[in-house]
Amino acid sequence: MDPSSLNSPELQSLLAQEKERAMITEMISKLTSSCWDKCITGTPGSKFSSSEANCLTNCAQRYMDMSLVIMKRLHQ
Repeated sequence: MDPSSLNSPELQSLLAQEKERAMITEMISKLTSSCWDKCITGTPGSKFSSSEANCLTNCAQRYMDMSLVIMKRLHQ
């Protein structure tokens, strides 16, 4: 591989996209684990109860809200 190709804009763009994809995957994993532990107290059946579904929705929304706040603060 040509060493100059390591600094190509195409490669840098691809690396940035992959880094972003990895961060999103990690965030989803943390959200899923955190909200599952908080909201699902027993063995789930074929459907979530309404309280479990509401808890999961609220938990995911709060997690996303806080993640946005943190990202905005880090960019400042």
